[in-house]
Amino acid sequence: MKTKMLLILGLSFLLLACGDERPEQLQANIRSTEYLTTNLGENLDTKALRNATILREYARLLAEDKPQLAPLLKELSRDATRQGPIYQGLLQRLKTLKEQPQVLGDIEIQLFESENLMAASDPALFNDALSDPVNVIADLSDGKLARVNAISKQQSLQANAAADNGAGSQLIGNPGYGQWQTNSSGSSFWQWYGMYAMFSAISPNRTRFDSWSSRRDYSYYNDVGRNRYTSPQQAKSQDNLAARTKKQFANKGGFQSPYAKSKTGSSRMSTASRQAQQTTSFAGKSNYSKAKSSSSFRNSKTTTSRGISRGK
Repeated sequence: MKTKMLLILGLSFLLLACGDERPEQLQANIRSTEYLTTNLGENLDTKALRNATILREYARLLAEDKPQLAPLLKELSRDATRQGPIYQGLLQRLKTLKEQPQVLGDIEIQLFESENLMAASDPALFNDALSDPVNVIADLSDGKLARVNAISKQQSLQANAAADNGAGSQLIGNPGYGQWQTNSSGSSFWQWYGMYAMFSAISPNRTRFDSWSSRRDYSYYNDVGRNRYTSPQQAKSQDNLAARTKKQFANKGGFQSPYAKSKTGSSRMSTASRQAQQTTSFAGKSNYSKAKSSSSFRNSKTTTSRGISRGK
């Protein structure tokens, strides 16, 4: 009994000595994210991002050519500013992480989210993320304006054996522009937010989640940036929808998640985006915890090796 008590006390002292450094690391990451999002906002204010400049110019040129689209183009061009859904999404996620971290999950999920926010605030990554609204406008111009960071629409559709989901297709699935709504029969359709609903008038056929999943085309968000520009809650909602749809189609030839396989279509991406593309899952440990675990493992091996050496 005495030996057992000593073991328990020894373990307790060991845990206290080691401590959990993750809360402290989380606060450090939050401070870094605050700095990085402020810096990113200043980059937008000073028109320092190339794709933000192209986005504003494309919106202006197409509004002159197709004035009926002016309200939609004005809304799309907001992504070149602090008021756009991409930047505002980062600020909202940071606010949640600071004020209501418990809604995200445990400390590991919070730490993982903080790392994603720091990466997403990189001007190079954000610049690449703007390629989606830029290319939406390029496609609306009927070829008069060139796509950026992506191959042509026809090449992409052919390479991915994809269906043409109409105007705004690069933004489908991105929670900054709309959401999947499920009707009483269990089918889910894409519903645009606010002014983006003009896409429905341009492309009257509603986009079903099951058909989009099986034959969607390339977009930066869905194939590269999703892991960085999606909150844990949004990711969970997306995964739940895919799981429900898979169950619904279990006896109809099966169903594959829209994110199960990356599509072809990117070009001239930044190093930050290429690194982001390698992150394939929202699950698992944060980079901080992985590094600590790896470090502990190496230290353990070193200690063991030294012990063996001394024994010889």
